[in-house]
Amino acid sequence: QVQLVESGGGLVQPGGSLKLSCAASGSIDSFYAMGWHRQAPGKQRELVANIPNAGSANYADSVKGRFTISRDTVKNTVYLQMDTLNPEDTAVYYCKAVIARPRPATWMRLMLDDYWGQGTQVTVSS
Repeated sequence: QVQLVESGGGLVQPGGSLKLSCAASGSIDSFYAMGWHRQAPGKQRELVANIPNAGSANYADSVKGRFTISRDTVKNTVYLQMDTLNPEDTAVYYCKAVIARPRPATWMRLMLDDYWGQGTQVTVSS
């Protein structure tokens, strides 16, 4: 019921910049959070950054100060601005949306569902 469409990946030289976009569509009652993960060849998928629907953004230590996550609530889109890229940033980047199910009252347990984009390749090389 929810679809995430990513764009913005590509090849960039060390020290360069890229901006990733992820647009969400479908039946969405309430966003809990949106974020970005990445996975390099032979490695496990790791969290890069996430931003709650009403809170401050969180970043992995390896990207803090270089990457910036933002959102456009009108367009249901989340962005990842990546600056000062280095070869260690090379990976497939995945958009993730965490969506809360409807509940009759706020005191009930919150049920969350995860949705993933198809991934976009980011390659940093000279």
